[in-house]
Amino acid sequence: MLSKTIQEGSGWRWGFDPNGETFPFLLGSEDWALELTRAEFADFKRLSRELAETVTAIADQLMEEEKICCELSSELIWLEIEGYAHAYGLRFILHQGRKAEGGWPAAAVPALLNSVQSYGPGET
Repeated sequence: MLSKTIQEGSGWRWGFDPNGETFPFLLGSEDWALELTRAEFADFKRLSRELAETVTAIADQLMEEEKICCELSSELIWLEIEGYAHAYGLRFILHQGRKAEGGWPAAAVPALLNSVQSYGPGET
């Protein structure tokens, strides 16, 4: 049986409540939090991984002071990274239902993405 999961670090947090029927996932920062459906969280996880992989793939082609901006979206969520290959912020907007948005500064993004990506695919 799955138990409630809360992960947090400097400037970020996310969680999973297996008993949450409509919105079992939570994404947030120190100042805000938003509950997500399983599908929204799955898209957030997939798209954030794809964005991070894109940055890694192009990093050696960029000058250190060159800024980047990349975005991806699904029917449920839009994500954007903006900054430098070694330090970028992350923003998202939900397209359906409650239509919320949030984001994290560059200092919080690596730990947030590492934590979210470590959450097993069978658990969403």
